[in-house]
Parts: sequence; C-alpha cells; structure tokens
Amino acid sequence: MKDGKPSGKICPREFFRVSDQVRYLEPFQLRLLEEAFDAWRDAAKRSDSVLGRTRIWTVFQLLRHTGARLGEILSLDDTRCFDPSGPVLLLGRDERKRRVPLSAEVFETVSAILEGPLAARLRGTFLHIDPGYFRRTCYARGKECSLSKDQVGPNALRNTRAVEMLRNGVPITVVRDVLGQSSLDLTAGFQQFSEGDVQSIVNAAHRSMRKQTSARNSFVGHVTDIREDPIMAEVSMSTRTGLELSAVITSDSLHNLDLRKDSPLIATVKAPLVNVLRVDDPPAGSARNRLRATILRVTGSPVLTEVVGRLEDGTEVCALISGQSAKELDLKTGDRVEFWFKALSVVLNTIRT
Repeated sequence: MKDGKPSGKICPREFFRVSDQVRYLEPFQLRLLEEAFDAWRDAAKRSDSVLGRTRIWTVFQLLRHTGARLGEILSLDDTRCFDPSGPVLLLGRDERKRRVPLSAEVFETVSAILEGPLAARLRGTFLHIDPGYFRRTCYARGKECSLSKDQVGPNALRNTRAVEMLRNGVPITVVRDVLGQSSLDLTAGFQQFSEGDVQSIVNAAHRSMRKQTSARNSFVGHVTDIREDPIMAEVSMSTRTGLELSAVITSDSLHNLDLRKDSPLIATVKAPLVNVLRVDDPPAGSARNRLRATILRVTGSPVLTEVVGRLEDGTEVCALISGQSAKELDLKTGDRVEFWFKALSVVLNTIRT
C-alpha cells in the first residue's frame, strides 16, 4: 500500500493459506497465550513456585521461538546448548544437528535466567522437566484464552513458528532446516496456494525481473551443464518449467559469475536478437535455442514489428523484427511459430540470495 493505494506488488506470504489439517495459532491468539504464560509466571510467590514456573516459562519461550520438538528442548544441556559465537540454539544429534537462530531479545532473556542465581543449582538440567506437566500447563494457559488443547500443545507451537516464518518471507527450504524435517513434503502443508494464486505470483515475478533489465525475455533456472575451453564456455540451463536453453559466454565471465552445475541464474535475451519463423516448414539454422509458441499479439509499423508469443509453460517471449519480414510472414494472433535466438545472444545473470 502506498499513499492509500495498492502498490500492485504481489507478496506470496500475504495470502497463502494453511492446510486445514495443521493446528496453529494466529498472531492475536499467540499474543494471548504469551500474555497468559507471563501472568502465570509473575503470579508465583514462594521460591519453589518461582523456580518451577520459570523453568516451564523458559521451555515455552524456546519452543515458541524455535519450532523445535518438545523432546529436543527438554533434553538440552543448558550449559552447552548455545553457540558461543552468537544467539544460536544447537539442536539435534550426530548427522541431524542443526543451528536455529534466536532473536537477540530472546537469547538475552533466556541467558540471563540460566546464568542467574535462580538456575545455579540446576545448571545442565534446568530444562529437564516432566513433559506431561508442561503439556498440562499449556492446556491450562490455553483455557484461560479460550483456546482448545490442540491449539496450544507443543506440536501447535511448532506449527505456529513454521507459519510465522513463512509469512515473514523465510524460504520454505530454510523453514524445513530450522524445524529439522527430512523432507519438503512435511513442510509444504504449512503453505498452500490456489491455482489463481500461483499464476499471479509467477506473473508478478516475471514483471519484477523485467523491470531490472532492458531485455524483454527473461528465464529463471539452474545450470545443468558447462563445457569450457581456454577462451569460451557453453552453459546449458533448465528453467523451472523444464525449458532447456544454451548460452555461450567467455571463460572469464564464467569464473567471474562463479557458475557451476546447479547454480541458480537468470538468462535474458533482447528482443531484437530473437527471430520468428512459422512452424509449417522452419528452415535449418545455427540457432541453438528454438522455442515453440502461440502468438498473442503483433504490433507493428512499416519499419519495426513487435511479436509477442506464449510458450506452452505460459512464459511470454518477445521479438522485434523488420516490418517487411512481418509482412512476408503474415503473422496473426493465434498462429503457431518458433522463436529462435543464438547461444551468443543470451546474457546470464547470477541470483544472489
């Protein structure tokens, strides 16, 4: 929103829906639960009650801010669970070890408790509490907020953290790694889009890419193969929809871009470097990239004509050809054509994440 008007930008995290099978808390519900836990902890009077409630509260904070499993938090040695170099919680064992970043505020709060006099006699085992008692405490705090048991248990807290990260733009693969899940299939249920959502997101991404370059044709994908000699290199790539493209660049450019197999990249081709041929009987040629498409529109003048077509995967391709060539080809909306461009015409750009 800008100056009271829609910005026109589509942000996927703003409107994806969560599977009905996933139990989680919306932000206002999470805030109520946090406030209930804070009030419960602060209401303790006796020293043993203060210690017990603070231990429960600390476990709740780590679950809420990491998305970890309850068993993972309860088994932590609180003298060795934080990375000495920064606010990072170390979870998992052996090959399943992972580092989960914490906000500076949460890290400082939990560290102050663990290093304070309250936890002195329990260092190393401060988080080792009874899981059943923790669950019952969650249920009791949830009841105070009119939340059901399946909304406030450890699994719901884990799901809530996952949804929270996705809505804040964290890539789904990073969410998977933070949660310690073995497969994207397990994470995908948190983030679902309708068919219309998918089309809007992809189209918005294409428009965004075009604003960043003067090239009308942009293709996002990964490197599939590289062939190099002392002077030049041929880079083969596959787009997200399986389209195969080739580019020829200098060896110096290859190394400057630090391209290797599976590197993400964007290939761009300026419209004047793209040829258009009818599919009836296309002549032989040296162009490595040949894309079959359906013409969407033909806009021309006696000198130049713009031809825009749509590939089978929905990608739009644009060519600028002479007005005379367009007249000879007699191009019309709906005609089947091939867009040709040489590998030397392709410009590669790396994607920085």
